[in-house]
Amino acid sequence: MAIKASFTTDQADFPLSAVFEQLTDVTIELDRVVPTNDAVIPYFWISADDTEKLTTDLSADIGVNQVKVIDQVEKQMLVRVDWNLNHESVLTAIVNTDVSVLSGLGTTEQWIFELRASDQTALSNFQTYCKEHGVPIELTELHATSSPKSDRDHDLTDGQKEALILAYSRGYFDSPRGANQDDLADELEITRQAVSSRLQRGIRRLVTSSLITSEE
Repeated sequence: MAIKASFTTDQADFPLSAVFEQLTDVTIELDRVVPTNDAVIPYFWISADDTEKLTTDLSADIGVNQVKVIDQVEKQMLVRVDWNLNHESVLTAIVNTDVSVLSGLGTTEQWIFELRASDQTALSNFQTYCKEHGVPIELTELHATSSPKSDRDHDLTDGQKEALILAYSRGYFDSPRGANQDDLADELEITRQAVSSRLQRGIRRLVTSSLITSEE
């Protein structure tokens, strides 16, 4: 039976830590796109008030070879990362074991990842790899996967779906608004920047899957 597992790792123990050194009140979220080659988790959204201060070199981070800015909108930028897989990290554990990444969110304190494993053995292999290679992780949630998602999920991450549903139920989309992003952040126990990122990425996916044709 397939298994979903959530785990955390300290921000300093995952590549891209240099981003948190350069920017303030920043979050980084995995963009769940399917790469056309064998690239490992190549795309991330970086959200911060001062994204213009970010250098694209990031050569100080041993786990990164190169970062390229793909797009930038207001206080967010989409980047493509070429990882240094010779440096042991959560990424090398994912590459070398039979697990898939469903979501990933980094803050100044920690990274939170959700994985899917084909069975308990695959998940155990991932945990063993991390332990043997000195990659510190903490398992926070473990459960069997539910039935396959319907088209109504629109490829949203669990975090995006949770934020959108809460925003709707609290009147965030009403006029006047019944809640703001700070209210949602307090309830979700995440930063305002993380809420903003989840809402914007979630709305983007809803529009893409519902309104945009392949020709468009």
